[in-house]
Amino acid sequence: MRLRLRWIEGLYGIARLEADAMIPEWADGPGFVSISRADDELTVVCLAARIPGDVQADREWVCLRSVGPFAFDESGVVLRLIEPLSLAGLGVFVVCTFDGEHLLVAANDRERAENLLRATGYDFD
Repeated sequence: MRLRLRWIEGLYGIARLEADAMIPEWADGPGFVSISRADDELTVVCLAARIPGDVQADREWVCLRSVGPFAFDESGVVLRLIEPLSLAGLGVFVVCTFDGEHLLVAANDRERAENLLRATGYDFD
């Protein structure tokens, strides 16, 4: 299967809050948003400009999305996306949604990531 990809506009941040933190109001709004709670943390992905300066966060990420939907039992979708990037030494942060996968890569790796994925045979919208 040949995947189609597209860049989501904006500069993103990945914030870490305490496990018992309430979901912050600043998290919601335009752009891609992901909120995940684990037993030891609350992670928020959103546009970096919305994350307050006093919040622990890694900023300066860009977001790439697979154009789905894909069947839930289809294997290897995430692997096919991250493998060329990982083999080239690029870090990725992956969030899967109902209809697709979102890969965040460091903003300064955007061009390299796109070139690697194009060379692997992916199409971009």
